Amino acid sequence: MGSKGGIMRSQASHEFLDSIMVKLPPPVWTLIYLIVAGTVSAYYPWREIVDLRGIALGVLLLAIGFASAFWAAGLFRREGTEINPTSEANKKLVVSGPFRYTRNPMYLGLVLASAGVAFLAGSLPMFVVPVLVFATANWVHIPFEEAKMRRQFGAAFDDYTRRTRRWL
Repeated sequence: MGSKGGIMRSQASHEFLDSIMVKLPPPVWTLIYLIVAGTVSAYYPWREIVDLRGIALGVLLLAIGFASAFWAAGLFRREGTEINPTSEANKKLVVSGPFRYTRNPMYLGLVLASAGVAFLAGSLPMFVVPVLVFATANWVHIPFEEAKMRRQFGAAFDDYTRRTRRWL
């Protein structure tokens, strides 16, 4: 009985955590991670240990990240579908533009942009941010969204997932 109760509590707390995490969109999580990593970076001289700054690479990743995210968001708006990942439904399955190359160009943009910030800052804790953004998107938001899209678009979404990778 104890084991089953533990499993039920664990599953309930996992669902509760997922629910909280899904309610906050990935850009908010990215900002939270950046603030925490920036605060940790400010209180310890990480760059004196190892300076990981790469200004040119940071600017490039930031630019590519923002371009990918804004291109995809603009396409969603032009197609008249919802950008909010927790919306009840989407009006259209968008498979053109950046969605031809990745099913998640906005999340990819966040990962690349946060990696760009990490290279600009050059502080070790900042390099944890793109990993956390990837993990949050890949294991919390994307499964939630893919389940919704599969329920709504069925075989068309399954065909799209066979043709187009989740990331790259």
